Parts: sequence; structure tokens; C-alpha cells
Amino acid sequence: MDETTHKSSLMQKYIKIFLVVALYWVVSISMVFLNKSILGDAHGGANDAPLFVTWFQCLVTVAICFFLSRAATLLPGVVKFPQVGILDAGVVKKVLPLSIMFVCMITFNNLCLKYVGVAFYYVGRSLSTVFNVLFSFIILGQSTPLPAILSCAVIIGGFMLGVDQEGQAGSLSIAGVIFGVLASASVSLNSIYTKKALPAVDGSIWQLSYYNNVLASIIFLPVILLSGELPAIILIVTNSAAAYWMLLFSTGICGFAIGYVTGLQIQVTSPLTHTISGTAKACAQTVLATTWYNEYKPTLWWLSNAIVLLGSMAYTRVMQLAMKTEHAKQRVIDESASEPLQKNPSIL
Repeated sequence: MDETTHKSSLMQKYIKIFLVVALYWVVSISMVFLNKSILGDAHGGANDAPLFVTWFQCLVTVAICFFLSRAATLLPGVVKFPQVGILDAGVVKKVLPLSIMFVCMITFNNLCLKYVGVAFYYVGRSLSTVFNVLFSFIILGQSTPLPAILSCAVIIGGFMLGVDQEGQAGSLSIAGVIFGVLASASVSLNSIYTKKALPAVDGSIWQLSYYNNVLASIIFLPVILLSGELPAIILIVTNSAAAYWMLLFSTGICGFAIGYVTGLQIQVTSPLTHTISGTAKACAQTVLATTWYNEYKPTLWWLSNAIVLLGSMAYTRVMQLAMKTEHAKQRVIDESASEPLQKNPSIL
């Protein structure tokens, strides 16, 4: 390969990475803003039915998975998607714990977004990393390097400063903060349960998404009935205009798309780059939200966001170095184990 061809190949690779990362940012930020639009604020009135909204989004994901599965059957050379349909009882049993946690995660995410502004949403849900360290130790028995624990302490400090600044500005929602903390915990647990459930569907993310959303749609029904949202749902169904349903359907499409673009970003970059991209996206989302909603934030409020951002990036860097060290140790062990075989092939 000559130098010109090599440069052209690198340029195409970088352009592809840029477009994928940009797509992830657009879909992810759009999803947050659309969800905020459909959920309204803490005083949403008659259309106050966040659980119904979340349930509907699950149904949209199921419908899209089913449609793509049938399209893959009819157009095998054009559409690639695993076959989905009747649920297998054995798989359901293994995926059910994840689905319960999934319901908690998306419910708390939407409730947090309902009670807080988009600008504070990042800080409100910033404890996911902290809970990830905690639950990885409690459930998986994985230890965390001290520098990473110190990074988590920085994140907690930024979170507390952000809550304090929201309180001083008179815009603090205690319910929003509580739901944000619960959402952070649920996100961490959801990741752990996802790893446990993937083998049940032979590692297929789309199969898992289908099972997850079907089960979540069923689990949501009694939760919605017990929540007292039924009168609000009746008003939504009978009084809402077509524009409302189009917006609601759009949030469901974004919910499905975020799963695809997340996997795509990890595929063309790396899990570490995905984490950095997500952190930077959240920062850009905060700036965009304050501009869009014409919100004034004091210096200490911005400082809280910066502290959370720096703590998250420090944690990511520490864990990256720890993984490199672990891989290097494993390589030495593997090479040491192979030396006797190389010196004395007859033992094979």
C-alpha cells in the first residue's frame, strides 16, 4: 500500500468515526430533549403519566424489533437482524431479573428528567460511576484501585455542590434528586444484569433488547394501575392531538436508536472512547440546555459540572491504566506458560 492510499484509508476511517460519534451525540441529546418535552415538568396537569410514556416507548422498541426481524426474512441481503417472535420460557426466566431492573432504570430516568431541568440532568444522574464501583464490589467481588475510588469522591463532591447550587437558586427538586440517585443506582445494576443475561440469548444485543422490552411492557401494566395514572391516561388517549402522539412515538424511536448507535460507537472506537464521548456529550448537553431554555447559572453551578466531568474522566483514565497493567501481566503469564512447550514439544 503506497503512502497516498494509506492516507486516504486513514482519512476514511477518521471520517467514519466522526460521523458515528456525531450520530451518537445527536440521537442521545435529542432523546433527552424529546423526553423532557413529552414529560413536561413536575406540574404536568392532566397529562401527568410518566409511567405510561415509558411503557409506550417499550412497545415502540418491541414493534421496531419485530418489523426489522420480518424485514430481514423478506430481504436477507439488505436487512440484517436476528429472528424474534415467540418468547422462550427458559430465556424469559434468565432475562426476567434484568427486565425488572430495566423497568426501574427507565422509570427513574424519566421521573428524574420530569422533576429536574435538562441542564441539571447530568449532575442529577452523575453517581452512576460511584454505584458501579460499589455494586461491582458487592455483587461481583471486584476490587477498585484507590485512585479510582478517589475519583468517585470527586464526583460525589461535584454532585453535592450541584445540589447545593440548585437549592440556592430555588430550582431544587428533592424528588428529582432522589429519582436521580435511584436512576444512577439502577443504571449500574442494569449493566451488571445485562452481562449476566447476555449468554441466555447467545450474546445477541438485539435479542436481549426484544426480550427485555416485551417483559418490561408486561411488568409495567400492574405498576401503572397501582400508580393511579389511569385517569391521566384516559385523558391522554381521548384528548391528545396527533402532534402529541407523533412526539411520543419519536421518543420511542430514539429509545430504540440509542441502543444501536451506542453499539456502533463502541464498535468503531472502543469502550473507553465511548465513555469519554458520553461524558463530553453530557457536558455539551448541559451547555445546550442552558442556552435553549435561557437559564442563567452561577459560577459555582458550572464548577459543580466541571468537577463531576473531571472526576468522571479521571476515573476512566485510572481504569484504563489498570486494564493495561492487567493485560500486560496476563500476557507475561501466557508467555511463561508457553515456554516449556516451545522448549520441549514432545510433551504435547
